[in-house]
Formats: sequence, C-alpha cells, structure tokens
Amino acid sequence: DSNLDVYRGTADAISQNIDFIDNYGPDYLLVLSGDHIYKMNYAKMLAEHKAQNAEATIAVIEVPIREASRFGIMNTNETGQIVEFEEKPEHPKSNLASMGIYIFNWKTLRKLLVADMKDPDSNHDFGKDIIPQMLNNGNKLYAYKFKGYWKDVGTIDSLWEANMDLLDKNNELDLHDPTWKIYTEDVTSLPQYIGPDAQINQAFITQGCIIEGEVRNSVLFTGAKVGAGAKIIDSVLMPGVVVEEGAVVTRALVADNVKIGKEAVVGSADSEHIELVSKRVKGVE
Repeated sequence: DSNLDVYRGTADAISQNIDFIDNYGPDYLLVLSGDHIYKMNYAKMLAEHKAQNAEATIAVIEVPIREASRFGIMNTNETGQIVEFEEKPEHPKSNLASMGIYIFNWKTLRKLLVADMKDPDSNHDFGKDIIPQMLNNGNKLYAYKFKGYWKDVGTIDSLWEANMDLLDKNNELDLHDPTWKIYTEDVTSLPQYIGPDAQINQAFITQGCIIEGEVRNSVLFTGAKVGAGAKIIDSVLMPGVVVEEGAVVTRALVADNVKIGKEAVVGSADSEHIELVSKRVKGVE
C-alpha cells in the first residue's frame, strides 16, 4: 500500500511489499533478478545457506577476469565468506560475479529495509546499499558458487548470444532435457509454413512463421515472415518481424513487429557488435 508509483531500486521492490511477505512469516527470503537466463536448484543454495549459518547468501559465478569490471564482484576468504563487495570495479581482485540471486534471513533483511526506506541518500539497491550495509554491520555473508549455464542478457550482444547458444548442440541450457523441461507461452497461431523454395539450416522456427527465403543459424520468434529470396543469417527475429523479398539480415537482432523492406541490407558478417533494428528499414519501393 505504498504511495510511490514506482520502485526506486532493487531493494525497494521488496520494501514496498513487506506487509505481503510478513503474511507468510518466512524464515528466509529468496530474491531473484529478472534479466538473466539460467536454471538453478534453489533448494541446494538454501541448504548451503543454512549449513553456513549465514545471514545472507549470494549466488556467484566465475567470469573471465577481463569481463569482471562489468559486474558486482564478491571477494571472499578461504571459507567462502564474503569479506568485500565491489560494484563494477576498475581493477577487480577476483572473478566472482554476483548473479543477483540472494537468500536472506528475513528478520535481518526486514530491519535493514525499514531503515533503508527512511534514508534519503540511499539508492534503495541491494548491490549499492543493502549488501555494503550488511558487511559494515559484520553480518555473515556467504558466496554460493554456481556451476552451469548463466547469461546476463542486459545488453543487445548478450541477448543475441543467448539465442545463438540455443542452436549449439553443446549448450548447457538444453531445451530438450526431459528431466528439466523449459516451457514457453503458447499463442493462438497457425503452424509454421515453409515454402517450396525455402532453405533452412540450423534454426529455431516458431509457430506462425512463414518462410519463403533462406534462414541460416538463426532464431525466429512467433509470426516472423521471410519473403522469397530474402536471407536471415546469424540473426534473431522477434515476434511479428517481416523481412520482404530479397532483403539480407546478418548478425542482427530485429525488434518486435519491425518491417525490413524489399532488398534492404541490415547488419554485417564482420561487425564487432550485433546490429539492433528497432524501427522500419525502407527498401526498394
């Protein structure tokens, strides 16, 4: 029942729902971030949290040291206890990146959140405020090392990579794993249609797609259309994208419902970054 219209930070999203959480009287609270792709057994993380007698447990993953400055980095001692937290450090001391997945003892966190709500100088953020405050207070914070597939999809390149990973037969995130099924929302749509002259090589083609041209090493979401003679190479087409006749799309991520005109050329095979196409591309009229 907050008067605020928006959440001011990641911790504020919990603070504004304290009454709701209190209804359940939890001993522990699991907090998940939404812009990552992974699969994890949270029961194992909770068991380790209890075994370590920690007040907060933070899931971490080892990242290449050259990329560590993009993340919140946890520096630990030999027992796995977190002794220092650095937000996007210029010169990282370790490569243990926070995954934005936390387990807190609810009573401890609740007190911190109530104080944080009243602090006008706070960002109301777990990484910037709550975790540093816990370290200052001497609370025991433990780093839970996650092994497995994890992708931070906060950039266009990483979102593209996550889709391309699905096409890799060695990908750890296996959509076909019968023991851990991953479901997607079904939509009311016709089946995909593959035309008589279409060519498809290594691709996910979702329902409602109409393919008349060539699709190679790409992921096509619901209702994407590829015209005759058009080529989709190393690309991701979001729902409703229309690529007209003869157009070529290479190493690109095309946003929902964008139309790429006849014989237009988008992206490049040798570009360093993925081309984001967020508005209509005119072709030959």
